[in-house]
Amino acid sequence: MSSRLIGVGVGPGDPELVTVKGVGALRAADVVVVPVMDTGERGRAEATVLHYVGAEKIVRVVFALNERTDRGRREAAWDAAGERVAELLRAHSAVAFATIGDPNVYSTFTYLAHTIGELVPGTVIETVPGITAMQDLAARSGAVLTEGTEPLTLVPVTAGTAVLKDALGGPGTVVAYKFGRQAQAVVEALRETGRLQDAVWGSALGLAEESIRSAAALDGGPLPYLSTLIAPAPRDGGRGGKL
Repeated sequence: MSSRLIGVGVGPGDPELVTVKGVGALRAADVVVVPVMDTGERGRAEATVLHYVGAEKIVRVVFALNERTDRGRREAAWDAAGERVAELLRAHSAVAFATIGDPNVYSTFTYLAHTIGELVPGTVIETVPGITAMQDLAARSGAVLTEGTEPLTLVPVTAGTAVLKDALGGPGTVVAYKFGRQAQAVVEALRETGRLQDAVWGSALGLAEESIRSAAALDGGPLPYLSTLIAPAPRDGGRGGKL
């Protein structure tokens, strides 16, 4: 029978936000792979998984997640990670891969699944959805993501602040991911588009070091890389007008 690779979304960090189905998939798998940086410290996904499975079941695989400049080194790390997971799939019938957030939203799992499709043809690829950072930030801050017919735009600021500014010029809510290193440019884009006052920023959601603030309070200093921003759609305060 074909082996199964299951991408399991474990949420943004709060272990209570892993779904029942996600916990079941982690416990049913033969091994659970967690991505770690080459510096070796425990990542958010591993810390979450340890609430539900024993350490003996976890396999740490280096993905050079902190490599942003040396593409050759990054590709070599990806190849090595793919080979390691391929070895696990040849030895086990079910391998889970834990990823923060959701496995189909800007996740390491997407690239891994593509690599495994080439290295171990016939592998069954499955995913279990997870709570995203924008959902968690909305819940913790009281920000409403969408109402009525409003669109919702998700932008990774690693694509550049010009993309974010274009989105902010539209009518709906805009969510920005991974903008910590460009915090000042993000604040300027919010200010120029008149979206600064209602915007909210958060990082380390559900963890001891959690921080949630109004974007207007940001001073332009560096923020954690995995920062999330919600700029709600402009609203007139009416009820049901956009249904």
